[in-house]
Amino acid sequence: MNAAESPAQLPDSRIANIQQHLLAWFKDHGRDLPWRRTRNPYHILVSEIMLQQTQVERVKPKYAAFLEQFPSLEALAAASPGAVIRAWSGLGYNRRALNLQRTAQAVLNEHDGKFPATPEALCELPGIGPYTAGAIACFAFERDVAFMDTNIRRVLQRVFAGPDTAPVPDRELLELGAVALPPGDGWTWNQAIMELGALICTAARPRCQLCPLRSDCRAYAEWRAADEAVFTYSPAPKAPRKAKVAERAVPFTTTPRYFRGRVVEALRQLEPGVWLAVAELGPQIKGDWTPDDQPWLATLLHGLAADHLIELDEARLHARLP
Repeated sequence: MNAAESPAQLPDSRIANIQQHLLAWFKDHGRDLPWRRTRNPYHILVSEIMLQQTQVERVKPKYAAFLEQFPSLEALAAASPGAVIRAWSGLGYNRRALNLQRTAQAVLNEHDGKFPATPEALCELPGIGPYTAGAIACFAFERDVAFMDTNIRRVLQRVFAGPDTAPVPDRELLELGAVALPPGDGWTWNQAIMELGALICTAARPRCQLCPLRSDCRAYAEWRAADEAVFTYSPAPKAPRKAKVAERAVPFTTTPRYFRGRVVEALRQLEPGVWLAVAELGPQIKGDWTPDDQPWLATLLHGLAADHLIELDEARLHARLP
């Protein structure tokens, strides 16, 4: 495991250099995204939930359409769960839609329609974790809050600890993130570090030659030293390894999550309140359907109903969106 730099021992000059270079890069290269033009906490909430595990280009049109259909907390809270799930079409992970609605209802019922402004209070809302709480506090209320998503974690790891093949615990990275955050400029800083991770400091192929932080990055220094060593040393031959049997990945189209999505999508095509016979649903979601698959389907539908993503009638012979 890499040893991260101690926050207390980071030179002020190094922190200032990192801040200056990253903020200047973001000013020139940051994308014009619709949720960056608002401080409305409801709009920020919608964008953050949508952006979880979904690419920006897919989110942009869905974000606009969702806010057009549910322009306020009141509109979202009062909608039927089925209407919210229908509006979520194309984003996947449908449970996020219901969590978003639960959050809206809690803000209305427990906070008189006003979002809490601190991460601690936001974390008490249903469906809100530490990252989303920090993002809302920062991007809606401009609080100087350090938080981490996948992109921020990757940048902090590489800059302050080294290659992410030897990860540092999140607690240590969060302390480093808090030290690096420029007071009074938390909104821009967090947008910038997320943008760097999304566009330059990517997981598979980081574009180090374009990175404004490469001169201060421990991972880049290690990678460069390793490259130079190739031309300097002749490594001893390695002992032959026994060939490993490759593990066969399970195709996504055979997983429960794939078929759960197929069920929701089939029911999404119906008019609100309309039931679909389970006997008709099976052949729609599984091309090689046979009557022997009935117990499997019953288990799948039971799980979806337990997650409140669908409704089943009392006899469990018909299904619909809630």
